Amino acid sequence: MSANLRECSHLKLHELPATDGSPAGHDNGHGDPHSREEWVRDRIGGQNVTQMHYARRGIVSPEMTYVAQREQLDPELIRSEVACGRMIIPANMHHTRLEPIAIGIEARCKINANIGNSSVTSDIGSELQKLQLAIRYGAHTAMDLSTGGNIPEIRQAIIDNSPVPIGTVPIYEAMAKVECIEELSIDLLLETIAAQAEQGVDYMTIHAGVLREYVPLTANRVTGIVSRGGAILAQWMKHHKKQNMLYDHFDEICEIFKKHDVCFSLGDGLRPGSLADANDDAQFRELDTLGELTLRAWEHDVQVMIEGPGHVPMHLVAMNVEREMEVCHEAPFYVLGPLVTDVAPGYDHITSAIGAAIAGQAGASLLCYVTPKEHLGLPDADDVRQGVIAYRIAAHAADVARGRQGARDWDDALSRARFQFDWNGQFELAMDPEGARAMHDETLPDETHKGARYCSMCGPKFCSMRLTTDLRAAAAEPAEELAASSG
Repeated sequence: MSANLRECSHLKLHELPATDGSPAGHDNGHGDPHSREEWVRDRIGGQNVTQMHYARRGIVSPEMTYVAQREQLDPELIRSEVACGRMIIPANMHHTRLEPIAIGIEARCKINANIGNSSVTSDIGSELQKLQLAIRYGAHTAMDLSTGGNIPEIRQAIIDNSPVPIGTVPIYEAMAKVECIEELSIDLLLETIAAQAEQGVDYMTIHAGVLREYVPLTANRVTGIVSRGGAILAQWMKHHKKQNMLYDHFDEICEIFKKHDVCFSLGDGLRPGSLADANDDAQFRELDTLGELTLRAWEHDVQVMIEGPGHVPMHLVAMNVEREMEVCHEAPFYVLGPLVTDVAPGYDHITSAIGAAIAGQAGASLLCYVTPKEHLGLPDADDVRQGVIAYRIAAHAADVARGRQGARDWDDALSRARFQFDWNGQFELAMDPEGARAMHDETLPDETHKGARYCSMCGPKFCSMRLTTDLRAAAAEPAEELAASSG
């Protein structure tokens, strides 16, 4: 191991969830996370077992202690942030393999990877491969968005194999149980939500802010309603001429959530699907309702984060984050991208990572990745890898910009390794070590090249870092000679 890597071997550990069930580089003070069964044993059968419930009663839970160590923050700060709603710890009591994380402005910026099959393709094995790849490359949470096949079986396999929090959109499974949208009912939705909570889902997207009176506001949009959940509910409301049943029965959902410690991810069912539709009345009216629902959830001590828009011009991204903070009482903001241009199908992991970095700098707490397949098809394993890496770059850049503890140390360590021509140190410290090594070895494959003081871009004659090193060495020689003569 190189000197740079020995010195900085801790730097990446706090960025990546562990994949083998062990703590991510830290002793959590409560034993192996598998012993989370011990943490939750006394909560079984409780009427309210949420992290917010404990935090508001002055209790620092084992989960709070664990995330404090991962974040290098004071456990009391974690408790106070959870208590006031600025931070959530998605940690369903039935997801005992979970290694808890914190999502909030005081914590490092996190990223989510969406996986899940469709009604026409994919299987359990493929989804587990995507999950493992997402975690390997640094996803902090994953959402199972399966819409076909045996959805409960797929979800159980994902939960059983995941050390990171798992989210879902319950209306997708409910839709799979009926012949048409009009057959959806609140009883079916509550039954589905309860079953997912009992399985161990850590957070659920609930599109309770899509109100009947907001749907006509989308009539002149270029891309209409692009949220699947939002479009389903809009059609249901139009047919039945009733208000959104998730809004009307929101308190019943809270009762389910607080018995299992499930977090709300309040869905943006009227989010813009194109730059032309960004910041319109439909988007912001729904956001106002999400602020109202946040307070209703907090009355039950249920944790909440708010989902944000998907397509926003670059100059309006920060304003969207600031508005969410104001309207939704500083609940953590979970953004999809946003994409800052609509002209690059096949490269929307890049167009959206630009917006995600800006949103993260402005205070967004969780960034939902976008893959190269966005708008084109179901992502495969390599699409997942590319999406995760793009979003880890965005999240880390946001952490550096916000001055979060330890964030810049990683950059500085890699820069030192680069200047010292410590190639193996650079590879190991890289966000994608295998990718960096492979690119270097395309032109300089021999192991002897790992000691070279140049790369194939400049070669030995034009390498500015080698020339700078030589200049420094030459400048130091007279001083050394003078010291030797005076001695």
